[in-house]
Amino acid sequence: MHDYTSKSVVVPFDLIITNGVVSKIFLLSSYIVLLVTQEVTGSIHEYQNETFSRRSNSYFFHGGTEGLYASTNPRNNNADDDKPFDGNSFIRFESVTFRRTKESAEEKNDMQQNTGLVEAIVVEVKDRGKIGAANINSDAICCTPELSKDGLCKLGEVIIRQNPDNPSSGPLRYQTFFEGKNEDASMLIQDVDINSTGMYYLYFMFCDPDLWGLQVSGRTVWRNPKGYLPGKMLPLMTFFGIMSLAYLALGLVWFLWFGQHWKEIIQLHYQITAVIALGMCEMALCYFEYTNFNSTGTRPMGITLWAVSFGAVKKTVSRLLVLAVSMGYGVVRLKLGDVTTKVVVLGVIYFVFSEALGLVENLDNIDDFTGKTRLVVVLPVSLLDACFTVWIFSSLSKTLEKLQIRKAMAKFALYRKFTNSLAITVLLSIAWMGYELYFNAADELSELWRRAWIIPAFWNFLSYVLLVVICILWAPSHNPTRYAYSEESEIEEEAISLTGGIMVGGDSAITLERRVLKSASEPHLFGLGEDLEENKRV
Repeated sequence: MHDYTSKSVVVPFDLIITNGVVSKIFLLSSYIVLLVTQEVTGSIHEYQNETFSRRSNSYFFHGGTEGLYASTNPRNNNADDDKPFDGNSFIRFESVTFRRTKESAEEKNDMQQNTGLVEAIVVEVKDRGKIGAANINSDAICCTPELSKDGLCKLGEVIIRQNPDNPSSGPLRYQTFFEGKNEDASMLIQDVDINSTGMYYLYFMFCDPDLWGLQVSGRTVWRNPKGYLPGKMLPLMTFFGIMSLAYLALGLVWFLWFGQHWKEIIQLHYQITAVIALGMCEMALCYFEYTNFNSTGTRPMGITLWAVSFGAVKKTVSRLLVLAVSMGYGVVRLKLGDVTTKVVVLGVIYFVFSEALGLVENLDNIDDFTGKTRLVVVLPVSLLDACFTVWIFSSLSKTLEKLQIRKAMAKFALYRKFTNSLAITVLLSIAWMGYELYFNAADELSELWRRAWIIPAFWNFLSYVLLVVICILWAPSHNPTRYAYSEESEIEEEAISLTGGIMVGGDSAITLERRVLKSASEPHLFGLGEDLEENKRV
């Protein structure tokens, strides 16, 4: 999920994309289609004829990166145990096969036992400096004849400097040899027990240039003591469970308000109800998705798609709700009027990019998607959020001005509270984005992976708090006129505008009242449909 660069071999290397913005968008679209048509893997890393890249004098393929907690119980080999892996943390090599080219195999002697070596290197991020010859001011990763003569390493192997007193503490190597002229070589099915909590990297590497063109297939299984959920995602399962209960509690309170004052319900209350329901479904689906993921090691396609879709719909409807409220919908105007089309278009565009971003983040392998490619969908969502923010505060300013002109002080005070709440939310969002940028820049190797869950959790919590504020400010009550659209205030304002400050009586007032009552009787949702011109005067 991240893109790292370093002189040390343990860091994933840059994937350089040079095809331009149009090509990136096309590739991203194809990639998303591919994601939703294949099985989604998580802690089970699949390899399908993957090729190796060159780094210094070595060749490598990055097999995976995950945060793993140390085993809490010793290895349990009791086959009768219903849960033999509980408390165990490990990386398992399953059906990993290496295939060299036919030309490379033909060059070898059929009588030779070992005609090629491939190594699987498992290293914790804190031990990254123990790979290679950087300690002797050399950029060599594989052992050279000179280093071999000095007894520092074995020729043809990756240089690993292990602690002689504790060989299992540093980077671990697992070797697989080709025999004779065989084109295939398979790793033994084995587990790498994790006895120290940390961020672990897996690399498949070889040093022999004759193996150029080598491909790897198979899979590895990564497991934490409590399940297959990656370490940095594990706290989110608990968080989504708590948020599901929080939305349920909010929904129950809102339902009681709704039932108690059902005669005074206005259209805005239905939109708030929809947002609460969407949030409840999103958090519940996320929780069940993570629970299933933790049990099986793969993300359930159906639940994941529904969770992503509910999340995208909730984000879109929430922003449209805040925008509509900011425009005075249901308070100073019955419909949105001419801006309805613009609001709908902005909402549709936001939903499309939000859905794309959700699919990219949730339907891909844990660490496959590069930061540069992810930017293609992150940037549009950020720009659209900025558009929503500017439009919301611009609309709030106009609404406050209109309420002040009408001398509707109760509604004015209500909108002042709403404006202050939004301002605090925006300031917190800006501050948290700054922290997120600092966090990602300062933690390039994911050494702070145990705190990474806080970043996505904060955004969900902040949106929930803002929804609670809206529910409190616009709660159903026996006195809906404190925030509902008032026909009298509209008539009074238009009467004043007609006479330059003198109230209109007689036929003019009756005509105005009939026009407003006719407008109030028309069905609408977020002001969809044609709206009477607000500035039209009799």
